[in-house]
Amino acid sequence: MDFKPFFEKYLQLVQQVDAAFEKVKGEYVDCVTCKEGCADCCHALFDLTLVEALYVHDRFEALVSGADREAVLERANEADRKIHRLKRQAFKEHEAGRPEREILEEMAMQRVRCPCLDKEDRCVIYESRPITCRVYGMPTVIGAQAHTCGVSGFKQGEHYPTLKLDAVYQRLYNISDELAQSIQSRYAKLAELLVPLSMALLTDYTEDYLGVHSGPDEKDQEKKEG
Repeated sequence: MDFKPFFEKYLQLVQQVDAAFEKVKGEYVDCVTCKEGCADCCHALFDLTLVEALYVHDRFEALVSGADREAVLERANEADRKIHRLKRQAFKEHEAGRPEREILEEMAMQRVRCPCLDKEDRCVIYESRPITCRVYGMPTVIGAQAHTCGVSGFKQGEHYPTLKLDAVYQRLYNISDELAQSIQSRYAKLAELLVPLSMALLTDYTEDYLGVHSGPDEKDQEKKEG
């Protein structure tokens, strides 16, 4: 499977997002406090779309090896178990009738250390980190809800340039949908797949996992054998 064309589209979006972040950082130097050693955003809960999960997994496999790789995967297992427990509890509360907004707000307060964060609080895949990580230090809005980094200098009630994440996520979904269609996945909702970074690292994205249809020759052979 060749995902390169879709990774290129994803990286074009990354470049646009990075440019928006750098513009805000340049105009509001005292507000964007991102710096080496700050790992506040590395404990936030968020999911990756299909194309981003595949890209992060691909880069992790290429960049990290040996003992470092095993250490990351061990941390990913631990983080994934914790995230699973949190999501299972949130689902139970939703089924019990608790308002979705309350559940989402509580989930946003949860802290789970990213498995890609090493002992020195450095990201082992920094150059290939997800978009959510890249924009954490600037004002964003999603679903009409504004967000800012808790350790930034942005003040509540003030007006700042804001990145509309709904549009970014729609682009990510569109690329994921194109990818799913290109491989003719038998899973109708593959493009809607959302997973935490820990799961993206642990998953073996084989053709079987992605539901890739067999080729015409294979199908004809199956009919003959049937």
